[in-house]
Parts: sequence; C-alpha cells; structure tokens
Amino acid sequence: MGWPGAGGGYVADSSIVGPAAGLGVAVNQTGPIPLDAEFVCQPGELLALVGPSGSGKTTLLRTIAGLYRPQGGRVECAGDVWFDAERKHSLSPQRRQVGIVFQDYALFPHLTAAQNIQLPLRHLPQLERREQAEQWLAKVRLDGLGKRYPNALSGGQRQRVALARALARDPKVLLLDEPFSAVDQVTRRRLQRELALLRQQIDIPIVLVTHDLEEAAALADQICVLHNGESLQQAAPEALFRRPASPLIARLLDRHNLFEGVVVDVEGHQRLQWGEAYLEVAEGLANLSPGETVAWYLPPSDIVLHRRDRPSQGERENPLAATVEELVVLGGITSVSLRVNHGDMLRFDIATHAARRNQLTSGAVVNVSLLAAGIHLMPGHRVRADAHDKRK
Repeated sequence: MGWPGAGGGYVADSSIVGPAAGLGVAVNQTGPIPLDAEFVCQPGELLALVGPSGSGKTTLLRTIAGLYRPQGGRVECAGDVWFDAERKHSLSPQRRQVGIVFQDYALFPHLTAAQNIQLPLRHLPQLERREQAEQWLAKVRLDGLGKRYPNALSGGQRQRVALARALARDPKVLLLDEPFSAVDQVTRRRLQRELALLRQQIDIPIVLVTHDLEEAAALADQICVLHNGESLQQAAPEALFRRPASPLIARLLDRHNLFEGVVVDVEGHQRLQWGEAYLEVAEGLANLSPGETVAWYLPPSDIVLHRRDRPSQGERENPLAATVEELVVLGGITSVSLRVNHGDMLRFDIATHAARRNQLTSGAVVNVSLLAAGIHLMPGHRVRADAHDKRK
C-alpha cells in the first residue's frame, strides 16, 4: 500500500510529503472494524482526526500505539517500521515509544501526580526520576502540586498530569484521544492554549482525535476526515474547509451551501447555470463540458450581503436577489438563511448589529453576491447521491 494520495478515493494536499521523518499510517481491513485509512504527520505537526462516532478514529490511535493490529497495511515513524502486515512484522507497544493521553486520563489513583509522571522513567535512578518529574510538572504549569493525588486535582490538572506522563517517556509520537472532552468549556479553552504553547517545546508528530471541528481548526496543522473507517481527505484546515473534495466531506465538516449546477456556454464564456442565475466561476469550469451537471460549494465568507443604503453598482460578481427565510440570533452573531431559486437555501453568519442595520427580517427581499473566487466545483459528484452515501 502506498502513502496518502496513492490510490482509492483518498485526497491529500499536494504539499504533504511521505513519512520519512514523521509518522505514516496506511492500514486496511474488511472487518470486524472496517478500515481503509491513510495519513501522514510530520515532526512538529499536529494532525487532527475528525469524523462521526464509529468512523475509526480511536481504532487508528490504537493501531499506531500497537494496541490493535489490523489485517493489512503499514505504520512507520521516524524512519522505523512499526507495523508491516505483509512481512508479519509488528513491534510491541513498549518498543514503539508512544505517548498517549486517554479521554479519562488513566492516572493511577493511589499514586501522586509526581509518581504518575515517574512511571515511564523507572529505568532511571530514583533521584533523576524525581528531578525529571518536577521538570515536567513545571512545563505543564503544575509546580508545587506533585504530592497531590488525582482525586485532589481538578479535571484540567489531571489532564496536564496525563500529558506530562505521556511526554516524560520521550515519545516519538504523541497521541491524544479526545483529551479535553471531560472538562468544562472554560478549562477546555485554557488547556487548548496550553497545548499550543507546549507544542513549541516538542518536535514530534502529534495526532489528536476530536469531535470538535472548531478545536481541530484551531489546533491542527492538518486535518484528516474519516468516515466508516475510510480516510476521505487530508489537508490544512483553511484548504479543507474552503475546498472539500466531495459533498460528503463537506457535510461531515458541517458545511452548508451545497448545490448542483449545469455548465453552459454564454456568449463564448463558460458559466454555471444555477436555477435562473448564470454564475461566473474563477476556477475549474474550463475543464468541464457544456451540459455537464456538477456539484459545487460556496463558503459562507464568500456570500456578500449588499447594504440597503448602498445598492450594488455591479462591482461584485454574481449578484442575485433572495428572500430571508430564517434569522437566528446567537449573541453577537446572527445566522441567516436565504431562499433563492424557488427552494435552494444559502446560509451564512453576520454580526448581529449588521443584521439590524440592514433591517433583516423574515420575508424581506435582499441582494447578495456570490464571489466567483469562492465557488468550489466538485466534478464527478452529485449532492443527492453523496447524501445517500452518508446514510449508509
């Protein structure tokens, strides 16, 4: 099996290179847990694995750690082969030098924070073990709490002890399995910030499993989307959220504004016919044939609402009229749903004060522009067929 981009339906960003110095995973099996996943993570990078429950995220972490052995595939890290099904080669978890932070932290309740951190350091003299444990406590900002037992620590403090213990073993890769899910929102944000700071001190691949797309976008250098054990696309967050490779991936990323259009020729120029509108598209139309139906996506940021007191002078491409279907005020942000083409819905968020300034009300007719540079074509895909795939 090759590395990401080598085959199947998997799409990898063109800037992603092989696993020579980092982590490379390419595993497959038909059951009992179906897997067909490939991804890479370079030293110093954080890769987030995202996808619905049952998509294989935790199984892949266990595969990297040597706690699960799939039927086929290969795992490499730092130039060493950890698993090769074809050669029937699999290193034990102890020999893989993996640091893991579990969802429930898995601290030993009868040991203090410092003693928990010392567990992977048992090969060192006792004094050196204590010194290193204290150094790691300082790195995760738990100075002076080394003598406390887990039940005397807050959820955020226990999480940091688990992180320090994972890093104390000098791992070649750090695996984080929903590490922030058991704490409150305020603590969660603080721990995310501390992980971002701690990353500056370590230069190993980090793989994060999370259900939180905002968390993935904020922390990750790369995101890999999984569905039913299959890796669908890996890319940097900005590229992934603006250029999903298929409608299914867009839906898994909670993206809306998925439509279908027909390629047409208008006075010698390729356009995308969408209902009664003929849309200019910055990239991709030249490679398609007139009459071809194509799925497309528009990021919410590329929908421009025209101000009522400043009508469009045609300076924005693809202007069209729409009817406000729904307004949902969420504090300082208002979610807007517009009905166009007698049924299609455009969704985007604007500042609540801007919604009030423009006197947006349900049923009001407004003008918007769909920026040509934001329209992302997905040739070979149909929106409704993709929706059926997701229900399988």
